[in-house]
Parts: sequence; structure tokens; C-alpha cells
Amino acid sequence: MTADISVKIGTVALRSPVIAASGVWPYEEDFWGGEKLDGLGAVCTKAISLEPRSGNSGVRIWETPAGVLNSIGLQNVGVDGYLNKYHKLAAGCLIPVIANVVMERIEETSETLRRLSGAENIAAAELNISCPNVDGDGMAWGMEICGAAKAVAAARKVWGGPLWVKMTPQAADAPEVARAIEAEGADALVVANTWLGMSMDMATGKPAFNRVVAGLSGPAVFPLSLRLVWQVCGAVRIPVIGCGGVSTPSDCIGMMLAGASAVEAGSAFFRDVNAARAICEGLPEYISRYGKESLSEIIGLAR
Repeated sequence: MTADISVKIGTVALRSPVIAASGVWPYEEDFWGGEKLDGLGAVCTKAISLEPRSGNSGVRIWETPAGVLNSIGLQNVGVDGYLNKYHKLAAGCLIPVIANVVMERIEETSETLRRLSGAENIAAAELNISCPNVDGDGMAWGMEICGAAKAVAAARKVWGGPLWVKMTPQAADAPEVARAIEAEGADALVVANTWLGMSMDMATGKPAFNRVVAGLSGPAVFPLSLRLVWQVCGAVRIPVIGCGGVSTPSDCIGMMLAGASAVEAGSAFFRDVNAARAICEGLPEYISRYGKESLSEIIGLAR
């Protein structure tokens, strides 16, 4: 009998637990249908803000021994640009599409969500209160309890569909921030975004990035992300999606043993566009190892 690797995030049903994290899935037609979607349970759009953003200047991607630093700065075409240029890809996608929404000023984010609310085939909105690469907003909303609660409450007023909230690992007390987010009506938590890091350009003798710090992702952060997932899953009742360094079947299973209902993968796709398929191919072995018949039975098993 074939092992069942389907999962559910609240009302959102996924054929597999692997979600393409925001920022990595190209807006090219062949990525939204056919073999490129093999192994994926859902796809997150790139960041969507109210107005277009040009992103950060200077170096944007810097490879490290066990991961990648990025300083993209939420470059995107704005919500109207997304709806006019790219949403047709999402509308025709055969798996759930998650709209990643930039947390800006409350008025701006509310308007972005209003414009997206009538769009076809958006399974959930993922409110990003965690970006480390922008000034004046981004992860500042998710650092403390009050800011996170205020952001989620505002989004919940205008978005009637499933609301996922992407947390920052830089929060002083992630479990308490998670509880505040849950209390304001979020349907799921994504734990978490990139970790703050930096690199030196040895050719110039200066920081590699104009902003000095950047977001670190990849295998190096997996143990840190797993610890956060464990802590947050112990604090809330809503589903948690593990994110940070997931690149192998054992990473996925580790997150789920800790309590995650699914995972988001990002940097893994830079190395292998078929990373989701490779992860999913290894899941039945673990389901059998733990004497289960479905992946959902693995969730929280270590607790």
C-alpha cells in the first residue's frame, strides 16, 4: 500500500507537506504546471506589497559554506502588477497558491489584502511580519508581542480566508509572540524566516552587503529553526509550518516530529529545482519506520 503523504493546514488540503517558500518560485509558465510541481503541496508567491518596490541596491545574494545570505529587499511589482501580470499563473495552478503579503503600514497592508480578496485560487494569505531586509516595517512587526498582535488583527479584519503568519526568528520570545498571533485569529504560523547574518567581501575589505546584515537561509539554520518549531508548537494549538534549512526527507520528518504540520523549503530549490520531489520520495521510509500508515500520524510524535 502506498503511504499517504497528504496533510492539512486548517482547511487547506495539501497533497504533500512541502511548500515552496516565498521568493524562490519563478513567475514562468512551466513552473506553475507539469513536472516542475512534482512533490509540491503548495506554492507561495513572491512578496506582494501595495506599491511596486525596487528592492535593495548592491549585492543581493552571497553564498556561504552551508547556506545563502540574501538582501533582496522585497522587490516586487506591487499588488496591481501581480494581479495584472502574474496572477493568471496562480489561477491556473493545480495545487494551492499562497499569497505572501508584505506587512507595511496597516493602511497599506489592508488595501493589499482587499485587492487580493477577489482573486481566484488564492488558498491563503501569508502575512510576512518577518523580513530582515527592509527599513521601517518588515520584521519590526514580528519582534514583539504588541506589534505582531496589531498586525494580525488588522489583517484579519479585511481578509476572510485562511491567514498564515510568517514569524521572525529574531523575536525575543517566540512562543509568546506566537500566542498573541493565535489570539488575533491567525489560522497557521510559519516558523520562521531567515536569520540575521553578514559576510565580508575579502576583495574590498568591507561588508558584502550595502545594508551590512542580510538574511541567512540553508542547511546551517536548520537546527535553529527546528528548536523554534518545537517551542512554538508547544505554545499554540493552530497548525505550524516549519521553515528554515529544510532540504532533505529527514529535515521534513524532523520538523513534523516536533509538531509541524508541513514545511516550507526555499534555498533547497536553488540547488535542485526538483527538491520537493526528492524530499517526498524519502518520506514513506520514515512513515514505515515509525509504524504508521500516513504522514499526518507523524505530526508531534516526538512530543
